[in-house]
Amino acid sequence: MSNAVSEDEREIEDLQVEVAALLADYVYAPLLEDQYVRGVLPAPSQAPAVRAVLGDRAESTPARLTAYEIPLRTGEDLRTAHDVVALLRAAHTGTHIYPRSRVTSVMGMDLYLVDPAQVKEASFTTDDWTATLLRCLAHPCDPPEERHGARLRGFLFRHGGALRLYMDSDEVRGVIAADVRPGGALTALLAALPSLLGEEHRISEEPGDPHCRYLVDLTDW
Repeated sequence: MSNAVSEDEREIEDLQVEVAALLADYVYAPLLEDQYVRGVLPAPSQAPAVRAVLGDRAESTPARLTAYEIPLRTGEDLRTAHDVVALLRAAHTGTHIYPRSRVTSVMGMDLYLVDPAQVKEASFTTDDWTATLLRCLAHPCDPPEERHGARLRGFLFRHGGALRLYMDSDEVRGVIAADVRPGGALTALLAALPSLLGEEHRISEEPGDPHCRYLVDLTDW
């Protein structure tokens, strides 16, 4: 019997890994008000889905937990890990009437089989944007030889909604502060950030901050 994994199966496995990593952020911080992630389960029988378990913080009694199965495919395409989080938030918010065929149980927990066509995905919040930015900077996915040479040394939430990043780079000496405003073009910012740290017209002194050589203002970028 062959144990070879098809390309489609590998894509699902990789996405399940991404979802588990993303939802791990909500074990100690609430995903929704008082609801925390209490588990992430790969759907059995190699089904193209993932199951997320929600409950109160530190709760582990199955009867007090709720599981949701989220399909990972939409037509021929795959959802992203952020799509899964958006569907999970939407499924657990408000009143949803599930037909009997989509309500079951697993390991003592109520399990709801989410139909994405019946729920409206929650929006990508500024908190999501900020967490994603910090995660990407702190744990870059590119192999070391392909990274742009900028590293996250620290961060600080600032008055007025800005986020200050403390970065170093192969291109400039010392620690550089960069103020960004959550909600912009995240992928573009991540790609451009290393080169932006040295753009002279964006540089200003920051005498009130002893943690950096100078400040780069990217709040309007």
